[in-house]
Amino acid sequence: MSRKNVIANRYEVVQHIGQGGMADVFRGVDTILNREVAIKILRADLSTDAVSILRFEREAQAATALAHPNIVEIYDVGDYKGHHYIVMEYVPGRTLKQVIRARGPLMKEEAVDIMKQLTSAVAEAHSRGIIHRDIKPQNVIVKADGSVKILDFGIATAKGSMQLTQANNVMGSVHYLAPELAKGEQASAQSDIYALGIVLYEMLAGDVPFKADQAVQVALRHMRDPMPSLLEANPTVPQSIENIVTRATCKDPSKRYRNCDEMWQDLSTCLRPERAHEAKLVLEQPAEKKPVPANNKAKPSAPADNEKKPEKKPEKKTEKPEARKTKQKTKENDAEEERVHGAMMPWLVAIIAVAAALGLLTALMLAGVIRFGPKIVSVPDIEGMTIQDARDACAEADLALDTINVVYRLTEDVERGLIISVDPAVGDQVEENTEIKIVVSNGIGQRIEDFTSSGMTISKAEEYIAANYPLMKVTAVEEDSGEAPGTIIRQEGLEPGTLFSKDLASNITLVYSRFPTITIPEDIMGRPINDAIAELEAMGITVRSSNRDISGLPQEQIDELTFGVVIDSDPYIGSYYTQKDDNYVVLYYY
Repeated sequence: MSRKNVIANRYEVVQHIGQGGMADVFRGVDTILNREVAIKILRADLSTDAVSILRFEREAQAATALAHPNIVEIYDVGDYKGHHYIVMEYVPGRTLKQVIRARGPLMKEEAVDIMKQLTSAVAEAHSRGIIHRDIKPQNVIVKADGSVKILDFGIATAKGSMQLTQANNVMGSVHYLAPELAKGEQASAQSDIYALGIVLYEMLAGDVPFKADQAVQVALRHMRDPMPSLLEANPTVPQSIENIVTRATCKDPSKRYRNCDEMWQDLSTCLRPERAHEAKLVLEQPAEKKPVPANNKAKPSAPADNEKKPEKKPEKKTEKPEARKTKQKTKENDAEEERVHGAMMPWLVAIIAVAAALGLLTALMLAGVIRFGPKIVSVPDIEGMTIQDARDACAEADLALDTINVVYRLTEDVERGLIISVDPAVGDQVEENTEIKIVVSNGIGQRIEDFTSSGMTISKAEEYIAANYPLMKVTAVEEDSGEAPGTIIRQEGLEPGTLFSKDLASNITLVYSRFPTITIPEDIMGRPINDAIAELEAMGITVRSSNRDISGLPQEQIDELTFGVVIDSDPYIGSYYTQKDDNYVVLYYY
């Protein structure tokens, strides 16, 4: 900063209004646009730290990509004399944390209204592929009219971006940290929803649900301890609101709200009379599978028979020589046969064993128990499904659904939240555990008009947009061209035919032909009225003339008047004048 406390020759620093872990925040004035701004400046001791600079730039990039009534708008970002800074919308008010500390538990109607604004803002971020990762009351500004603004996207993650960690510690505030983040898993929309549930609990209970002396102990309580009862902390809260907290803060991410829109819908009806006495929501955690002990009991073996039966002694008989020879020969033949049989037996056993093994292997391969190489599966038809249903279908097909890098896109005929397309395509043969990427509908949009047609002027276009698209922000830019002054010559941001949603904030830039700007010349004073009109019209100015009434003047004054010459103008002579639409210069004469 310079000695005059002016950054980049534009932003004048007025007052220090806050300090965070990385930056100081000042109230300032944009001297060019003459508006109040908030200026966040990275602390000097962190200006050489690569991770801090990346986190600081991440905040600017993430928030700049968003346009929503409940998200603080980023105007500018830069580096001035070694100081990294972000210029953003100045929002007068207190943080939600300050409001809770000052007032204790909020009224349920107020808490629900604030939570609806927050879920709407976070839903917009999620639709752009941005996970906030640090939702907490300290990052929410409450204005005097009750509206809120969420800020600080410093550790937000966007599609395809690296995760920011410091010394292998999870970044974010531990009192609002989802259990899966404490385990080191990736951030997701469900982890933001968990933080929103903790914020809702804190607004109505007046304090966070889990407290401990050390951050590690708080994280362990998020992982292990059941969520405290909101009704015990604040008996005035209806069961319907406690049920919202219960679902949003479920330990199992798959049992939380599938998205912020679903949570917003639940918040929109929770105070209705018909929901005042609804049943308490109980979400069972998946039971842990206990290992089945192996049956180590050996089968009882048959007792060995060690007793030998007494052999009967053959009676001695007197054999004839011929019989003795025949018997000897028979014994020799039996011995030879037994020798041959004994030599073949191992081969027969081996052949039978190999055949049995081959048969068993074939059966196991056909059953899919054993296979050589990766298992090939078909991509199921998940188009038109919700993300939750698609995740179940992919798991059943031994595939993984990528729920982190989801691309959201407006469509002409597919409802919000349903899958539009899949990569790899439905029916493709892929290896098991292949990650399936999806594009999800961000709602049914409409095509933006072509404002360059029919010679529409900038004023007419702005009137039309204000009347029909109240959430659309128009940036008007003038440019020299051969078209009639004020005529729109180009539109950017939302080009003709582009899909957009009336219900979401959007931006359009309209470039129009520059209006002629002149200094009303002093030499027209005293000139014949027709000559003065001709001179101004040659400059592109629309001129009207007005004859001053002299009926009330005395005759001696009338005799001194010069008739038919310019005596005055509106705007006055010597002033700047821009010729816009129906504007005109009036020349007065006697």
